[in-house]
Amino acid sequence: MDIKRTVLWVVFSFSLLLLWDGWMRHNGHQSMFFPSANPTQEQAAANPAAPTASPTGSPVPQAGTPAPGAVPGADVAATATKGETIVITTDLVKASIDTVGGELKRLELLKHRDTVDPTKNLVLFDSSAGHTYLAESGLIGGPFPTHKSIFTAKPGARALDNGNEVQLVLEAQENGVKLTKTYTFKRGDYSIDLKHTVTNDSAAAINPSLYLQLVRDGNKPGGESHFYSTFTGPAVYTDADKFQKLTFEKIEEGKEQHANKADNGWIALVQHYFVSAIIPPEKAQRDIFTKKIGTNLYAVGNILPLGTVAPGASVTMDARLYSGPQESSVLEKTTPGLELVKDYGWLTIIAKPIFWLMIHIHAYVGNWGWTIILLTMLIKAVFFPLSAASYRSMAKMKAVTPKMTAIRERHKGDPQAMNREMMSLYKTEKINPLGGCLPIVIQIPVFISLYWVLLASVEMRGAPWLGWIHDLTAPDPFYILPVLMAVSMFIQTKLNPTPPDPVQAKVMMFMPIVFSVMFFFFPSGLVLYWVVNNVLSITQQWVITRKLQAGKA
Repeated sequence: MDIKRTVLWVVFSFSLLLLWDGWMRHNGHQSMFFPSANPTQEQAAANPAAPTASPTGSPVPQAGTPAPGAVPGADVAATATKGETIVITTDLVKASIDTVGGELKRLELLKHRDTVDPTKNLVLFDSSAGHTYLAESGLIGGPFPTHKSIFTAKPGARALDNGNEVQLVLEAQENGVKLTKTYTFKRGDYSIDLKHTVTNDSAAAINPSLYLQLVRDGNKPGGESHFYSTFTGPAVYTDADKFQKLTFEKIEEGKEQHANKADNGWIALVQHYFVSAIIPPEKAQRDIFTKKIGTNLYAVGNILPLGTVAPGASVTMDARLYSGPQESSVLEKTTPGLELVKDYGWLTIIAKPIFWLMIHIHAYVGNWGWTIILLTMLIKAVFFPLSAASYRSMAKMKAVTPKMTAIRERHKGDPQAMNREMMSLYKTEKINPLGGCLPIVIQIPVFISLYWVLLASVEMRGAPWLGWIHDLTAPDPFYILPVLMAVSMFIQTKLNPTPPDPVQAKVMMFMPIVFSVMFFFFPSGLVLYWVVNNVLSITQQWVITRKLQAGKA
């Protein structure tokens, strides 16, 4: 029993440590468990500067939306500061594209509600005073059109209506070089096709490069909990270096480490539940860069050489922009490795099978709350033999508690004699003192894995169960489940052997209250799992105890 209480204290302490770690990460400090970046050994050996020039040596234009009335960077030709905003509407998104630079400056997700104000749709891309999140592109290598140039929008449809796709064509010309941007939005798809066509109408050959970049401020998304924190920042993926998470802090300090050149992969900005990723074509050589471009403003992007374009010739580069929820099935189909942005923490090896099983259960029951309940029952069934052995051991331990108390009283001043007599008692009664600990130890990784599944799965975002539970990824608004969990833990404590030490007995009685207070701030789906698990454990323990008592009688 001393060992079991030690394990319980370890669980309790570890839970408090996780809460503290989440609070630290929420306030911008380094995590003790979940490193923010994932550099490889080869990258750690060197930290090359992010590419800022094209093959001809021209600088990448300054990114980001300038402050009202500000003049764009000196490397960009003087243009008007106002343009037209074109709004494209599909069944999934409402996109606003500015004719200044042809940049995507606002993206509203029509199927997802805002975390802070559930009456509104979630806005991912934005160019408001409090938040900057943009997709930009342009040419470098000469005085060519950039994301600061004025584009002209071709006439055409601005909504899907009865069709399956809608296109927006934008054109800008500078010094005889024309850049045509074509956005293609499709029904039922969060991926936007981006086609850039460069036409050389000048008298000399040119050697341009196309840059594609995502720009964002370093702020956390609104509505983040103070008790747990999720990753927000850039990410880079290549076949050689795999998935690499970067932090705004490292970019600010110029210490970011990531793949710099590739002919595959993608770059992205990741936040809780959602991701935006620019996906150039395979086998297209590209430079990968990250940089600070202003106060609390950062960019991650690609530079793709377009080769020599002769007078009168054209060259086209296709790419895709995925900007939407981190739905596993969608991410896997979009491009290799994109599903890795869905972060299950350091227990991914357990969390992924749990989520896979939940997906299949949900396909039958159609409700994530009942899915969690059925998952709990399945997990309990798998560990039933182990739990039964544990509860038999605990029932025997409870039966010999008076004898254990007597041994402690006889050998108060002689711990060695007390331990010898205790071991003798265990051997005589055929009791394994570790038997009650194993189920608790085994449940810890399952519990933490389910925590990360609930925290990372946008599929359960806003998913109701019944009655008062309208979002299984949010805390219980009326704290009913945490109270039920406290009651179930109290009943379990009563079923367990009473510690001989009065102080330990009081501590064990207070632990259900402490745990329930902690669970006030946990996702209600996680608390639901724990309540159902406790109810099943109580039933199993009660039945086994009754059988042992009947056998002795």
